[in-house]
Amino acid sequence: MMTTPATYKIGGQLEINRMGFGSMQLTGPGVWGDAPDRELAKRVLLSAVESGVNFIDTADSYGPHTNEKLIREALSLHYPDIVVATKGGLERTGPNQWPVNGRPEHIRQTIDDSLQRLGKDEIQLWQLHRIDPDIPIEETLGPVAEAVKAGKILHVGLSEVGISDIERAEKVVPIASVQNLYNLSERKWESVVDYTAERGLAFIPWYPLASGPDKLQTKIGALAQKYQATPAQVALAWLLKRSPNILLIPGTKSLQHLQENLAAVRIGLSDEDVESLTTMSNGHSNPA
Repeated sequence: MMTTPATYKIGGQLEINRMGFGSMQLTGPGVWGDAPDRELAKRVLLSAVESGVNFIDTADSYGPHTNEKLIREALSLHYPDIVVATKGGLERTGPNQWPVNGRPEHIRQTIDDSLQRLGKDEIQLWQLHRIDPDIPIEETLGPVAEAVKAGKILHVGLSEVGISDIERAEKVVPIASVQNLYNLSERKWESVVDYTAERGLAFIPWYPLASGPDKLQTKIGALAQKYQATPAQVALAWLLKRSPNILLIPGTKSLQHLQENLAAVRIGLSDEDVESLTTMSNGHSNPA
């Protein structure tokens, strides 16, 4: 059976546990407004870190802005021991509305504002939330490269990008990670997973727990019974086995679900079970 590494070094430098935490759900409905129960949200963040999570993913657009402030309040005392990744490049005009803004002046302000809200001198991983189709990526990433040189950003990542996008971006600034939609039933970015693994870039799937078609759900359910696990844990365990550069950031506002997600690292799927899930789910990718 293949051994599954427990840690990964972002940019060959920041060693983190591969099971992280995505904080987007710690906001109001439509990712708009503050967490409805702020004290519970802070307890979830603290519980994640106390349980061994040392990679927290957020964005300036979550709230907007409230999520970064929440992380500072809950986790600033733990900053020496954790990596906080944030994102920029979107605006928020209302619940579930995410207009893209890749204008250099917006990006420059976004970086400074995130530093202030997080209470940090340096963002360990700053990710471009989306490429703006109206702005050349070279222009968008200009202020990011400046921020790296100024010591405001350590590593840079991209989100929802193909291989050509990564190669174009790397002419402006080194890229350390890619965050794309990817899970058992959404396999559009298969080639990017392999490309990033070969290049030493982290791959961070967002929405890692999609359930997939009925046939796939049946298969996951059977394996969940076999391993005395939940279907969500099996889906996360498959991602951990899929490639050693995959970092997971499942999010939840529930303390119970948090512990269930974290327990997925203990599920040792056999090579045969991994292959059967991979074969069954391949071909069910959504091109959207």
